[in-house]
Amino acid sequence: MSPPDPSAAAYCNNHSVVTNDWANNPGSAFSLEHSGHHRWGSSGSFPIQRNEKPFAVFTVYHLAKDFFDDEITDLFNELARDITFALGNLDRERQRRDAVEALRISEQHFRAYFERSMFGMATTSPDRGWIEVNQALCDMLGYTEQELLTAKWTDLIHPEDLEIGQAQYQQLIDGTVDERSVERRFIHKSGNSIDTHLSLRAIRNTDHSFAYVVSLIEDITSRKMAERREQMRQETPELVAKGGSLEEILAQVIASAESILSNSMCSILLMDDEGKHLLSGSAPSLPGFFSKAISGVEIGMGVGSCGTAAYTGERVVVENIASHPYWANFKDLAASAGLESCWSEPIHSSSGKVLGTFAIYRTQPSTPDEQEIVLIERAANLVSIAIERFHAEEELHLASSIYKNTAEALLVTDASNRITALNPAFTRITGYTFDDLRGRDTSVLHSGRHSADFYQTIWENVALKGFWQGEVWNRRKNGEAFPSWLTVSVIHNDKGDIQRHVIMGSDITDKVRTDELVWRQANYDFLTNLPNRYMFQDRLEQEIRASLSHGSLLALLFIDLDRFKDVNDSLGHPVGDQLLIKAAGRISDCVRDSDTVARMGGDEFTVILPRLTNTTDGEKVAEQIISALAEPYTFNGESIYVQASIGITFCPDDASNVDQLISNADQAMYASKTSGRNRLSYFTQSLHDEARKRLLLINDMRSAVENGQFELHFQPIVDLATGKASRAEALIRWNHPKHGMISPAEFIPLAEETGLIVGIGDWVFREAGFQAKRWCDLFGTGIQVSVNMSPIQFQSNALNISDWLDYLKTLELDAKHLSMEITEGLLLNASDDVKEKLLRFRDAGIQVAIDDFGVGYSALSYLKRFDIDYLKIDQSFIQNLETDQNDLVLSEAIVIMAHRLGLNVIAEGVETQAQRQLLLEIGCDYGQGYLFSRPLPVRAFEDFLTKTLKPG
Repeated sequence: MSPPDPSAAAYCNNHSVVTNDWANNPGSAFSLEHSGHHRWGSSGSFPIQRNEKPFAVFTVYHLAKDFFDDEITDLFNELARDITFALGNLDRERQRRDAVEALRISEQHFRAYFERSMFGMATTSPDRGWIEVNQALCDMLGYTEQELLTAKWTDLIHPEDLEIGQAQYQQLIDGTVDERSVERRFIHKSGNSIDTHLSLRAIRNTDHSFAYVVSLIEDITSRKMAERREQMRQETPELVAKGGSLEEILAQVIASAESILSNSMCSILLMDDEGKHLLSGSAPSLPGFFSKAISGVEIGMGVGSCGTAAYTGERVVVENIASHPYWANFKDLAASAGLESCWSEPIHSSSGKVLGTFAIYRTQPSTPDEQEIVLIERAANLVSIAIERFHAEEELHLASSIYKNTAEALLVTDASNRITALNPAFTRITGYTFDDLRGRDTSVLHSGRHSADFYQTIWENVALKGFWQGEVWNRRKNGEAFPSWLTVSVIHNDKGDIQRHVIMGSDITDKVRTDELVWRQANYDFLTNLPNRYMFQDRLEQEIRASLSHGSLLALLFIDLDRFKDVNDSLGHPVGDQLLIKAAGRISDCVRDSDTVARMGGDEFTVILPRLTNTTDGEKVAEQIISALAEPYTFNGESIYVQASIGITFCPDDASNVDQLISNADQAMYASKTSGRNRLSYFTQSLHDEARKRLLLINDMRSAVENGQFELHFQPIVDLATGKASRAEALIRWNHPKHGMISPAEFIPLAEETGLIVGIGDWVFREAGFQAKRWCDLFGTGIQVSVNMSPIQFQSNALNISDWLDYLKTLELDAKHLSMEITEGLLLNASDDVKEKLLRFRDAGIQVAIDDFGVGYSALSYLKRFDIDYLKIDQSFIQNLETDQNDLVLSEAIVIMAHRLGLNVIAEGVETQAQRQLLLEIGCDYGQGYLFSRPLPVRAFEDFLTKTLKPG
């Protein structure tokens, strides 16, 4: 390989190359070959640099050899260095001109960027003042350029960021750092908070001292609001998940919202349970008096922002409270609190129900921008989640409390009826714990009282309808069977398949017992344990249907104990009750197991005799009952005789209707009573006719007083010693327009049965008082008129003695001119009400007589306990006075006893002079009977009085 050319060697090696024998130099071969000159004796190559790099070679050729000595070589080296220096100057000048032009262009670009930038740009001095600001920053902060240049940035920074902001700026001044990127909040001229991102760079002088700071300011408020909203969105559910209270969650939502909107005050109002009023939920920044005044406001159109939003379910924005009609009734309150605008968002549940409102208040008129509306909606949604969670937890807590504390047993099974849960009440009722039954089939509770079909029907209903309810007998852990009322329902999964069975039940042992007791009380007589009227009618209906279906004969007996009332009146109700029990037993002993004996009430019994061969079979049973009941009853060593009257009727011969059969038997029994008692009577058509007649009489009697059909007859009561009549008994008569005069013996019992006796008795008292007054005025002397009072009338609450006494005052009649006749049965076991009424008569001066004395179960002790004035000896003693020594002795005993007690005696039914004489001999005071006079109409009685009261 040939050596390099001298010029190339000088360029590559950056130093000069001298060749003094150029022609013989091997490096010159290339030049000799390509050059036209071959006579060079020597050459020198000198490198030229530019920007410290090889740029060119300055080569000098000479014809002579050895031309380039040291001096020449140094000269040319110097020349090469001069050329290098010249080129360097030329390059530096060009660079300066390029730099100046670039700076000019850069300055134009920077100014255009500074003035037209979408970001805020500024330079600030060491004293925190603004040196220069662009329009974007002015727009961002809401100030003019002049306003900013006369202020300091520390005046506009958020108070919470001021301390750290000054510290960071000082680091730039001190040279600790030259650049810094930070997030900082400024206060807009409107008072709103603005989030910014600052890029700060310190500019220093040539001596490295601090000159100023260049700032690039980006408004990141929207991004930061979104971040804070997202933070609020995350923190609120997190607090919910941690089990925070509703108060804590509401407070956090408000704190988050107010941190985002720093110049705002937030409020949450909650709807009450009725859905009509808003109650304070949380409003920490609002004045307390304002929150207190708003709490409880009734929602409605025009009721502020919140009341209207809750009522309409839509957002309400009020820019200026002072002028808006919605705030007409609250603007003074808002002004006192310094509030000028309010935006309210309804809080909706997932189902759309309004749960309350979320509101933002501000101290100056304003409306929300898009970001603020998003915040309001987000806050309302978060509060909705919290409220619904709170309500759900309340419901769960309530459900759990009910599950644990309910008195009803709860059992949960899976779809295969394997037990998965039970509550304490289930353990208490059945004795089984969850460990006993975990995973077991519900059949473990079966009592054995129901068939497999019974349970299959239950589960078929549950599968088909999702529900079943009814009574089931289950078994306790101790083996005891008990009745329970069960409700079976199902829980479905998301696919609609059965996931759980929920069985709720209660032990109804007591209820079943109670129901049985109630049923028994409703269908059985509590005293005799016989079927009562209701069960009797039901069984009679069944037996009638059977009789008609099978063509068999049925007999119905209606039994009434004769004179049973006398037993109650004389010996008391306890003895009467015992007699009824024994009578029921005797009747039951006379019939078959298939027969029915029932107590209809009082002393009335019925007997159903089904499937008889003939009527004689029924008659035999009735006669047997009569004989059994006639046997004496012994109480406390005393024998009591009570007999029975029985009526009998047959189905289908007499009737095939329940009511008609009962009526027939009742009529036949009544016939036995009227025929002398202690006998059996068959139902006949004539009895039916008689019963119809009684019914018609009752109907006619209801209007007899108003129609003036009643009249009084008076029978004199004569002083046996003088023969003068100073007293009279008023006896009612019914002058029927169709049937003529009807005997009291016929209609008085009917009046007592129907209660009409009360009204009739009132008329008798007033009519008797009227006549007594008339006779006092007519004859100038008093005639005492005695009035009969029925026990039914006396015991009635309708009897008003005060009205009677007021009536006598109206008549101006002294009460001594009237006396009341009562039966001794009324005084036996007399109630306090009866005693009080007797005292009223005594205090008023009305005398009282005991009628028909001696015929009942007399208990003479009542003569001491009550103020009685007269005893009237029953006519049954008087009519045989002449022939029966016993009647005479008894009558005399009554007279002596009465006189010893200070009572006068009146003998009833005196018909002969001999009877009068005997009565005089035994000391009887008064007599009444046909010997002296029959009962007379008013005019005839007045004629009688005229004759007897006539002097001489």
